[in-house]
Amino acid sequence: MDEWELAESLRRVREGSLDRRQFARTLLGLGLTAPMVVELLGPRPGHAQARRSVFTPTRRGGGGELKTLWWQAPTILNPHLATGAKDADASRIFYEGLVSFDPDGTIVPNLTAEIPTIENGGVARDGLSIIVKVKKGVQWHDGKPFTADDVVFTWEYIMDPATAATTSGAYRDIARIDKLDSHTVKIGYKNPNPFWPKAFSSIIPRHVFAPFKGARSREAPANLKPVGTGPYRVVDFKPGDLVRAEVFPGYHEANWPFFDRIEMKGGGDAVSAARAVIQTGEYDFAWNMQVEDDVLRRMEQQGGKGRLDIAWGGGTEQMFFNFSDPLKDVDGERSSVKAPHPFLTDHAVRTALSLLVDRASIQEQIYGRHGQATANYLNAPPVFRSKNTRWEFSPEKAAKVLDGAGWKRGGDGVRAKDGKRLRMLFQTSINAPRQKTQAIVKQAAAKIGIELDVKAVVPAVYFSTDPANPDTLAHFSADLQMHSLINGSPDPQLFMQPFVSWEIAQKENKWAGRNSTRWRNDEYDRMYKAAETEMDPVKRAALFIRMNDMLIQSVVIVPFLWRATASAVSNRLRGTDISGWDLTFWNLAHWYRDA
Repeated sequence: MDEWELAESLRRVREGSLDRRQFARTLLGLGLTAPMVVELLGPRPGHAQARRSVFTPTRRGGGGELKTLWWQAPTILNPHLATGAKDADASRIFYEGLVSFDPDGTIVPNLTAEIPTIENGGVARDGLSIIVKVKKGVQWHDGKPFTADDVVFTWEYIMDPATAATTSGAYRDIARIDKLDSHTVKIGYKNPNPFWPKAFSSIIPRHVFAPFKGARSREAPANLKPVGTGPYRVVDFKPGDLVRAEVFPGYHEANWPFFDRIEMKGGGDAVSAARAVIQTGEYDFAWNMQVEDDVLRRMEQQGGKGRLDIAWGGGTEQMFFNFSDPLKDVDGERSSVKAPHPFLTDHAVRTALSLLVDRASIQEQIYGRHGQATANYLNAPPVFRSKNTRWEFSPEKAAKVLDGAGWKRGGDGVRAKDGKRLRMLFQTSINAPRQKTQAIVKQAAAKIGIELDVKAVVPAVYFSTDPANPDTLAHFSADLQMHSLINGSPDPQLFMQPFVSWEIAQKENKWAGRNSTRWRNDEYDRMYKAAETEMDPVKRAALFIRMNDMLIQSVVIVPFLWRATASAVSNRLRGTDISGWDLTFWNLAHWYRDA
């Protein structure tokens, strides 16, 4: 269904000549998630209820210990200073948001008493404000009551520039938050807001963090000893190693959680993590199974203790280009926006490198059932997937592109131009599939006169928030790097944010910005801002598709795999309901084990 057909069908639904329910089923059949259908068709009465398990516990706790493995170890337990999924997931043990997204992309309440809608008076028809009623009777882990003050403070904390919050992009369009009463807030937006749930995914307590708002944000003891409203409270945290938590007796859902304790063990590698769940049964759950699919299949056949759980969302594996010079120091900063890259600013070089990524081999030989080859950065929901892009693997064409741009082979076989040699450092995190992908690209590059040196960084460092460590992905102290970006909601707005100019990671924002490529484009910035306020869902989808196409046509990145969320789950573990649109622990309170 193209843009014209979609617009025409929506017009007919609104005038009553096309049945709304029938058309909704058509959209769901095309792969749209429930909230996207609601957004396209307009609001309707009612709202999603929190997903409930078929298992009904008769008391809180009593389930023993839940043992989980994250082969990228968390380094901080403040969700607003987190870099990467390992910190965000660990923080989610303790902190909750207003809402979550289930596997279907449906909005479900956490700390809200109800989902705001136009019908219940929560959402203004002009999109300029919402009223949120938060749950009563909720306690922080220290026994203090959760109130509207904490919602207001969370916004104030994040929007203080000196805090350097990694989540600030979700809150920038908020103009003000007014406390209407102890458990009600009114959120006002600077412009019409087409998707309000992108913010407030983690509420933090005012009474704990108030002294550490702003420049002292990294000094807060609660960064390592969280005080949340979640189902478990912290017992011990060893950054880069282990998180231990115990059941919170005052949790706001009766008789949940099931487990008495939870352990989140970090470090190691994905293969050993998979083996510990699927083959030996030593652990109940392991995150992010970036393991060759044939290895996982053998484990499933030989082990019998666990299985692979695949959940599709918006994650994309890709290669990033550094548009700044990682070897030049400017005022104590490498990869500075003030120092353009000596040759990756050449479109021909980036185009040639994009032709050297053998997507088919990477998908077939490495990722198997939990990956699909793609040319797009934005792959899901399907209404936002561009049909204008194509991928191609052709070292021969890559060589011709470089020849045409004046990059000639030297005596050592490496291409050069104006004294600049095509020798690059290609980095990623230590991880077998990513390192095998590096090898595939390096081999193809060598054939046409590009020399790639590969580097693999310990995940705890590569994905860390340490502003002093040059090996983090935000510092990007290499020419090329590879990792995935995850779309944390069925709305693409924040997923497109890592390429806007104001998110460039640099010294002045403690490398907390999400744009590690240092690419900037005024037209992309304009389209991003337009999408933030566009209330017509058809026009908004078209903007996201144009933004995706610009990234691909300008060769800012090379997306090569639409990657599912693959987890190793014990055959006895139930209720996980892993969502490709939210954090792994979005539903942690309802995890349980069969007898």
